[in-house]
Amino acid sequence: MERVERISATRADPRAERGDLEGLLRDVTALRGWLASAEADATHRLAEMVTFPEAAIADNTRESFAKAAKTIERAKTLDAAPDLASKLDDGTITSGHVAAVTRAAGGLEARQRDELIERCDQLSHIAEHASVEQWNKRVRDLARNVQRADGMDRYERQRRATTCSTWVDGEGMWNLRATFDPLTGVGLAAKLDRELEALFAEAVPEWCPTDRRAKQDHMRALALARLLEGSATSGRSGRAEYVTVIDVTGAPATEPADATAAAGLAGEPDWEVTWPIPIEVPHRVLVELMGAADAGVSVVIVRNGIVLYAPGELDLGRTTRLANRAQRRALRGLYSTCGIPGCRVSFDRCKLHHVIWWRRGGATDLANLLPVCSIHHGKIHHDNWLVTLGPNRELTVTLPDGSVMATGPPNRRAA
Repeated sequence: MERVERISATRADPRAERGDLEGLLRDVTALRGWLASAEADATHRLAEMVTFPEAAIADNTRESFAKAAKTIERAKTLDAAPDLASKLDDGTITSGHVAAVTRAAGGLEARQRDELIERCDQLSHIAEHASVEQWNKRVRDLARNVQRADGMDRYERQRRATTCSTWVDGEGMWNLRATFDPLTGVGLAAKLDRELEALFAEAVPEWCPTDRRAKQDHMRALALARLLEGSATSGRSGRAEYVTVIDVTGAPATEPADATAAAGLAGEPDWEVTWPIPIEVPHRVLVELMGAADAGVSVVIVRNGIVLYAPGELDLGRTTRLANRAQRRALRGLYSTCGIPGCRVSFDRCKLHHVIWWRRGGATDLANLLPVCSIHHGKIHHDNWLVTLGPNRELTVTLPDGSVMATGPPNRRAA
């Protein structure tokens, strides 16, 4: 009540000074925490009284069922983390801190989820003094550690779950469905992507579907058929490559002295490290791949939209229109999806577009390449979308009606 009174008094005072307004913001934050705690308590108790609590919550908060479900999940987190719940009730942490734990726990198995929440509860004193962003990173790191500890068991289960089935449907079409463990999948994907690029770099079959997504799926099926028939066009084995991305944005001044060590192969990394396969695959399994004849590990280090390190030749000038493997590898370090804002198509399904078009004198240099999905590639080339890149790959897209979409440097975590 004292906080409410101070807020009301400050709002009503036209001569309130900076210290008063900052105090108002602190009081509002504390009240939000207390209200979030009250909401969680009501949600928990209501869930014990009704069979469909999501509907009851949605009706009374005028939110969607999805939002109601998230409220229930946050309430479960607080129920399992009494120290976090107490600090939220006191207003010393925010609902954002709790949401970070709930999000990270959502991708874990039950036992892993319980362990993560228990660890976060033990570290609640850190949440008191950390921003939501800092706490979110800490929780993500904890979740990875929990997954790694259980990684070998999961990997063995994934290997046992590998399966393939074929059948002929009512239309006489031969169907194939297969599921592979992550390591095998990366190797197969490398061969398929290489064959797809070799087959259709210059032209596509006349009978391809007109819908751009259907067209990509159709060409991928043709590339798979060539591989299964043993008549691959690429002429290469499609050696599997595991690209480790190290994002040192916001890291201390000391940077990785050695790319392999920085990848976390010799211990726990201090930077944001991303593998192209689920992180629960143990690092020791990935290390073994470095010595394998049919696989390789490459490291890409990025910071704030800039590639600090990537193996291979990254600037080809006008010697060739097609990007090379090293350029794709480097751009994979910056983008996990299509570069157009809001597009969720994965990097592996994107083309590398010349920002300054090739036929207008553009170079096949890293700074002039942008991954875009087939749909947005068509928009750029046929629907007059204008794309420009800044020095840190800040993207500006100007649409035909004059409206503009703009983003800062690419951020894999925001994808």
